[in-house]
Amino acid sequence: MATTDREAEAHRFLIVVWELTLRCNLACGHCGSRAGLARPRELTGAEGVEVVRQLAKLGVREVALIGGEAYLHPEWETIARAITDHGMYCSMVSGGRGLDESMARRAKAAGVVSIAISIDGLEATHDRQRGWAGSFQAAVAAVRHVVAAGIQASVNTQINRLSLMELEPLLDLLLAERIWAWGLQLTVAMGRAADHPEWLLQPYELLGLFPRLARLKMRCQEANVVFATGNNIGYFGPFEQLLRNSDAAGLGHWGGCQAGVRTLGLEADGTLKGCPYLPTAPYAGGNVREHSVRELLQTAPLRLTRDRTLDDLWGYCRECYYADVCRAGCTWTSHVLFGRPGNNPYCHYRALQFQKKGLRERLVPVAAAPGKPFDHGRFELVVEPQPGEE
Repeated sequence: MATTDREAEAHRFLIVVWELTLRCNLACGHCGSRAGLARPRELTGAEGVEVVRQLAKLGVREVALIGGEAYLHPEWETIARAITDHGMYCSMVSGGRGLDESMARRAKAAGVVSIAISIDGLEATHDRQRGWAGSFQAAVAAVRHVVAAGIQASVNTQINRLSLMELEPLLDLLLAERIWAWGLQLTVAMGRAADHPEWLLQPYELLGLFPRLARLKMRCQEANVVFATGNNIGYFGPFEQLLRNSDAAGLGHWGGCQAGVRTLGLEADGTLKGCPYLPTAPYAGGNVREHSVRELLQTAPLRLTRDRTLDDLWGYCRECYYADVCRAGCTWTSHVLFGRPGNNPYCHYRALQFQKKGLRERLVPVAAAPGKPFDHGRFELVVEPQPGEE
C-alpha cells in the first residue's frame, strides 16, 4: 500500500472532516448518521493527536471537527489544539445547543478558527427538523457567542421541502448576525432523512431552486458574505460558474467527486472514508488504529473516485455531454438513492434537458432504511410527462 511521492503531492490540500463523536444532544430528522449515542471505542485524545501528526505530515490544510456534537467528546480541546499546533486550520460544525459563551471562549483558546452553526429555516421549521423546541433560538445564540469570542461564524443550511420557501428571509436574519459564510446543501436520503422521503426535493424542483440560489448568491456578494454550495448542488447549468466559485482543483466549475481526492472523512472509531457522508460499509478503507492514514489512502474504497472511469457511470449520466468531467456528481447522493454511484438525478443541467422534452424525473421510495447509522433505503426513478404535457 505504498504511496508514491507524486500521489502524496496530489493530496497535500486535503480537507479532513473528522467526526469526533457520534454522541449528540439533538435528534435531527435529517441526520444521516442517526447521531445520539457515542460509538463503541471512539478515538481517545492521545490516539487523536497521533492521527493529527499523520495528517500534518501529509500536508492537510484543514481539519473540520463534527459529530454528533464535536464538543461532547471529552478531549475535543486536546485534539483541536494539536491541529492548530501542527499548522493546520481547525474548524468546527455544531448544532448550537450547548454552545454558550464559555464554550465559544474555550474553542477560541483551543485554536478553532471558524465554527459553522446549522440553521435549517426559520424557527418553527428549524425546530421541527432538529427535534427540539428551542433549538432555533439556541442556534442563533450560538452564532452570537461565536462572533463575540472572535471566531469566524458561518451557518450551514439544509435545503428540503420544509426549508425551501424560507431561504430568502433566513438570509435576512443571517446577514443581521454578521456571519462570514453561508453553506447550503440538498438534504440527502440517508439515515433519518431516508425515513422522511416527503422532505426531499424532487429532481424537477431544481428548476425553480437554482434561479433563487443565484439571486441569494448575488445578495451575499453584495454583503461580503461567502456563499458556499455543497457538492450535491450542481451541475453545469446556466448558473454553474456563479454558484460554484471553483472546485477543489480550481477549475471554476464542478470537476468530479473529490472523495479520497481532496477530502477525507474520519469516523469517531477511527474508520477512514473518502468523504464523511458516505455509507460506512462499502466506502471504509480501514481503521487508523491498524494502518497509517498514508497506507489507507491506497485502499480500493479510498481510490474509488480517483480510479473512476466512464464505464462506472450508468443511466442518464453515462451518456451525458459532461460525463467525462462530472463523473455523475456527488457519490454520496447517488449511492443512497440506488445503492451504487454513477447516476445522479439531482442535476440542474439534466433537469433542463428533460424539461426541453416536456419530461421530468421523479423519485419513488421502494425500500425503507434499516435504521442504522449512515444507512439508506432504495428509490426508483420515474420519467414522466410534465404536468400539462401529453
